[in-house]
Amino acid sequence: MNTQHQQNPGGFGRRIFLAATSAMGVASVLGGPRASTAAPELETTKIRLVHTEGMCLAPQYIAEELLRSEGFTQVEYVKLVSETGSSAVAAGRADFSMWDLPGTIPLLDEGRPLVVLSGVHSGCWDLIGNDRVQTVRDLKGKTVAVYAIGGGDQILLSSMLAYVGVDPQRDIKWVASSTLADNMRLFEEGKADAFMAFEPQQQELREKKLGRLVVNTAIDRPWSQYFCCMLYGNRAFVNKNPVATKRAMRALFKAIDACALNPERAARLIVDKGFSPRYDFALGAIKAIPYNVWRSYDPEATLRFHTLRLREVGMLKSTPNDFIARTVDWRFLNELKQELKV
Repeated sequence: MNTQHQQNPGGFGRRIFLAATSAMGVASVLGGPRASTAAPELETTKIRLVHTEGMCLAPQYIAEELLRSEGFTQVEYVKLVSETGSSAVAAGRADFSMWDLPGTIPLLDEGRPLVVLSGVHSGCWDLIGNDRVQTVRDLKGKTVAVYAIGGGDQILLSSMLAYVGVDPQRDIKWVASSTLADNMRLFEEGKADAFMAFEPQQQELREKKLGRLVVNTAIDRPWSQYFCCMLYGNRAFVNKNPVATKRAMRALFKAIDACALNPERAARLIVDKGFSPRYDFALGAIKAIPYNVWRSYDPEATLRFHTLRLREVGMLKSTPNDFIARTVDWRFLNELKQELKV
């Protein structure tokens, strides 16, 4: 089973490539030029991001020095225990987080104080099945392990099932295991026919020679054409601190570019900072995830695609148009695309 997807630096211009790679080489960290003294003053110099085992959040982990170069003097990482990154942001325990969109859609639909600020990347989930599962349609009548009903893996797979005409609420037996690690354990023990693997689980499966790759969301259409993870801000923080929000997003976008263009350096930094115990897993995850698509993909198209699928099967109250109108703020993204010459 091979789930790795090598990113194509051809999506970047020479200027962007040099800027991102040079940023990774300054004093062995991701430092860059300090924010101009003529720039508007930050409303706050403290910023909180989340920390979890998911390697798709790599840009957050390597962004600390870039955030400091934007004027943030306190950069904190809030370690998640049982909550998701987006729920921590909604609760005010963190200010920003990259997190999967499918798992955040229910929170947004409930009107939680979150705002969608940008897309980040596609392709951090793979659908893994046993010998009885060759396609997504083959899941009809099967048992699927998820970490939570309403979690990111269950919502994304529900959208996939709806896309191929399978009703996720009637045609699937969902088994909630409470953790991503337990999902894989249930699959290994034969108690589930399939589950959604999340980096670095794909690499663990290859080591163990287990499972059949059914869908690679980094490569297989239409899933590869849409964002998996988006960037969210706490609505009160964003409204109160627009300058800090824009500066934070600029640092995070530079970190995303750095992951795409110098994965070896990014992986080493993640291990050195204690965010991952294994360099090979960190490197494999960063190489597998298409970080360069934040520049070209339309985040609103991603929201529309998934909300339409979920509304069709009764898993979303809002219409796509209403959902988008209530939950997004593209002002900072559009300004930064102009500044960064995207």
